[in-house]
Amino acid sequence: MAETREEETVSAEASGFSDLSDSEFLEFLDLEDAQESHALVNMPGPSSESLGKDDKPINLQNWKRGLDILSPMERFHLKYLYVTDLATQNWCELQTAYGKELPGFLAPEKAAVLDTGASIHLARELELHDLVTVPVTTKEDAWAIKFLNILLMIPTLQSEGHIREFPVFGEVEGVLLVGVIDELHYTAKGELELVELKTRRRPMLPLEAQKKKDCFQVSLYKYIFDAMVQGKVTPASLIHHTKLCPEKPLGLSVLRHAQKGGFSVKSLGDLMELVFLSLTLSDLPVIDILKIEYIHQETATVLGTEIVAFEEKEVRAKVQHYMAYWMGHREPQGVDVEEAWKCRTCAYADICEWRKGSGVLSSTLRPQAKKAK
Repeated sequence: MAETREEETVSAEASGFSDLSDSEFLEFLDLEDAQESHALVNMPGPSSESLGKDDKPINLQNWKRGLDILSPMERFHLKYLYVTDLATQNWCELQTAYGKELPGFLAPEKAAVLDTGASIHLARELELHDLVTVPVTTKEDAWAIKFLNILLMIPTLQSEGHIREFPVFGEVEGVLLVGVIDELHYTAKGELELVELKTRRRPMLPLEAQKKKDCFQVSLYKYIFDAMVQGKVTPASLIHHTKLCPEKPLGLSVLRHAQKGGFSVKSLGDLMELVFLSLTLSDLPVIDILKIEYIHQETATVLGTEIVAFEEKEVRAKVQHYMAYWMGHREPQGVDVEEAWKCRTCAYADICEWRKGSGVLSSTLRPQAKKAK
């Protein structure tokens, strides 16, 4: 059992705020792994009558016809997106779209890789603090846990200079983005550095296409974190997107956890006020350095690191392009011809119209103007 420490945070799983902070499942799409994944390539993909989130058959043609009525945000009932949703769009946007509409096709091999990566992340997190599980029964309780974690982590970062699994959230191009930063620490020069851990199944660095996705992911984390500490994220925006009820009393288990941390609160609104004050008044700086660390899963050997140059204009341009899909302003796009190798291990290759049509979607998949009410 881990030694007891003063700082305790609630696991992301318990709080309902998990973000896919690792990218091992995309490693299966790396060109070096193509031969090893040959059996997966030959597996049959989803049929035209696949099961949706409610376990009822979904006809792909009906799904396509629905594009002229609802945006993806509306159709998938999404209140917000994860940073990794946009990062995976950088890999293949159409795969992201199929994944939202037809969940449950993650191959066992890929699930195993994700589990291994999650275990490594957990081990690193436990080096700094213990995890406790707090039962939650409402979305207000779940967000309260996120806020309590933030309130505990900010003074720890300022006093000890090192934290892991820091929740971030903010409105970007009209959509709420949430995520979890792997690690924040101060360097010897006093600079705030973000470190994103990426585990690798094979002892080699990823292809440039994977690195590109990872660089975009950490850039988004900085973009959101900086907005949080600069007071650009507001409670009103958060409530608008999440439909939270700030006046709703918190559950007893959450209240006990808050009291243990020294916070006398009764509702989510009380915690929100504390969090936003803490973010703007604690002298937290913006992130100075973005670093990605690639580690071999089996040996824990560091394979290499990448220092990412933050280009705000480029990040904003990409976000605007990706959000246009989620808001229903354009159809999803597949990969370019030179990156068609990514399709070799895609679970949706058998039904992908972009692939079948050599980079063109059928007219039924293209969103049309919404019908007048």
